Amino acid sequence: MKNLPQSNYSSALQTVRNLKEKYGKTWNTISTENAARMVIQNRFKTGLDIAKYTAAIMREDMAAYDADSSKYTQSLGCWHGFVAQQKMIAVKKHHKTTSKKYLYLSGWMVAALRSEFGPLPDQSMHEKTAVSGLIAEIYDFLRQADAIELNDLFRKLEKGEDVQDQIDNYETHVVPIIADIDAGFGNEEATYLLAKKMIQAGACAIQIENQVSDAKQCGHQDGKVTVPHEDFIAKLNAIRYAFLELGVDDGIIVARTDSEGASLTQKLPVSQEPGDLASKYLAFVEAEEIAIYDAKEDDVLLKRDGKLVRPVRLANGLYKFKNGSNIDRVVLDCITSLQNGADLLWIETPTPNVQQIAHMVNRIKEVMPNAKLVYNNSPSFNWTLNFRNQAFEEMLAEGENMTAYDRNNLMAAEYDTTELCFRADKMIRTFQIDAARYAGVFHHLITLPTYHTTALHMNNLTEGYFGEEGMLAYVKGVQRQEIRKGVSCVKHQRMAGSNLGDDHKTFFAGDKALKAGGEKNTSNQFEIDEHVAKRELVLDK
Repeated sequence: MKNLPQSNYSSALQTVRNLKEKYGKTWNTISTENAARMVIQNRFKTGLDIAKYTAAIMREDMAAYDADSSKYTQSLGCWHGFVAQQKMIAVKKHHKTTSKKYLYLSGWMVAALRSEFGPLPDQSMHEKTAVSGLIAEIYDFLRQADAIELNDLFRKLEKGEDVQDQIDNYETHVVPIIADIDAGFGNEEATYLLAKKMIQAGACAIQIENQVSDAKQCGHQDGKVTVPHEDFIAKLNAIRYAFLELGVDDGIIVARTDSEGASLTQKLPVSQEPGDLASKYLAFVEAEEIAIYDAKEDDVLLKRDGKLVRPVRLANGLYKFKNGSNIDRVVLDCITSLQNGADLLWIETPTPNVQQIAHMVNRIKEVMPNAKLVYNNSPSFNWTLNFRNQAFEEMLAEGENMTAYDRNNLMAAEYDTTELCFRADKMIRTFQIDAARYAGVFHHLITLPTYHTTALHMNNLTEGYFGEEGMLAYVKGVQRQEIRKGVSCVKHQRMAGSNLGDDHKTFFAGDKALKAGGEKNTSNQFEIDEHVAKRELVLDK
């Protein structure tokens, strides 16, 4: 991730000095050093600043991946600003850089956790502005993480510690967000208006799917209905116009196809000439040959290969696609999207299988050699079962005796220490590397990880806290782990901005400031030696 030299401390100091000179004695109570410090603690003034900065990063990362497929990128879905903040703080702590680590904003989690209607399924029923609102919230929390960490560095600087280089070359917590706009929440004008809100909030990459907006389903559920290519292209155009209008020239569009699992279409496009895009779409529609005198009143008929055919139409008015046409539709969708302004592709698949993904991507690359995927490492997949099945087939093909395994019960815990499990887990561990190398996956994400981790952690804490362990369940399972692992929010007052606020109050009111810090602040109990904490963590394990 780039540093931000355009807002370094020295230049901020000079700017404030010039302003104080301009406005004279009326600014005497303004400290040049304090003002400059606040300037660089908030390096992004607007969401558009963020969108432009992060779009450039994504473009650089895409070029790096084209040159070397090992340089893929990753993200985790976050449903609250605090979750995103803690993720990026942990990324910096454990990996020393935020490079190639993004955030994902899942429409599923917005529906399930952010709607005023209460929990909803992933069917575009939540408020449109909940999406842009969450983007803005996430970046508020990431900017606060910058301010808190920089404030700590300035405190060290005031004490005489040599941290000026860390301040001047500070790496921000602000990273790209790939944001889910579902199917666009209406017609192309509605898509354009919402895209603008998302970009203004800071989104540099918008993901849109080719389902019917008012019939949208989660990609891992049944009942998906896709739209003709012309309709989808109009929405790709709407998003591009929104990026251009707002000056985010490098904005990224991720075009998602749900055709692999979709068997229905709502509309039959109008073909202008044989072989055009509408004609190719119509060729996938299941139809039966009939004679004109067999047609019913108000039937819809097509001429196909010189014959009269009637598309198969369900009672709800939807049309069926031919069985087995799904992969061909996926390939055409992807090629068409890339030819009409999309930058990245997203293919929803029924299982996480590198060979199956590669089969589709290689066909796309025959026409569009630089095709790259954003891939959903979805919690909707049973990863253990899927990869144990793949490992089972692999071992069987190698002539292994597999009679010790019950093929219908491969999830069983009794297999956790077997060769089958070891092979399957190795395949899971290298899945992202393999998919990046062989299947064109530029970006790997997990849509709903923090939904599941929240549920799991509450399950574990609740079991002990309301049981015999009582308070020990919290202390042993949460607080002690936070202390020994150096989790930032163990000092929750600091993480909420208490120290930062104390310093600001001092800037504004001087010695008269009423501050929260001091001897009676219980957060002081968490001031422990880092080396001791690390040693105790090893012993605790």
